[in-house]
Amino acid sequence: MASLNVGNLGEYLREQRRSAQLSLRQLADAAGVSNPYLSQIERGLRKPSAEVLQQVAKALRISAETLYVRAGILDAEREREEVETRAVILADPSLNGRQKQVLLQIYESFRKENGTEVQHDRQEHPADGPRTAGSSGAEPSS
Repeated sequence: MASLNVGNLGEYLREQRRSAQLSLRQLADAAGVSNPYLSQIERGLRKPSAEVLQQVAKALRISAETLYVRAGILDAEREREEVETRAVILADPSLNGRQKQVLLQIYESFRKENGTEVQHDRQEHPADGPRTAGSSGAEPSS
């Protein structure tokens, strides 16, 4: 296996490094990573951690989020956080089923409004149990 599907990340990093007029060694020093390791990232042979990407982004003065997306970290992280948030809401013993559903609807509407809604079918929620007819009609007003 020659590449770990991080070629786009490597190409993007190389392009950003050249735009910043930095040598590979200069960027490696500024980011606190080894020159060979950074070279392997640029060639798509290594998949860096979020921490390394953050250091590189800081050294290049670009958004770490951009690198996370290119590395495939951010979408997976957002989806994991969404699942965890939903699980916490559903596990809260102080809320009844209707309250949990309304809270999840509000959470989903905020995610959609902020453009962070994960694109998959929102009608199926196996962990939620069956949906009741009354659970979709009323959202509390502000």
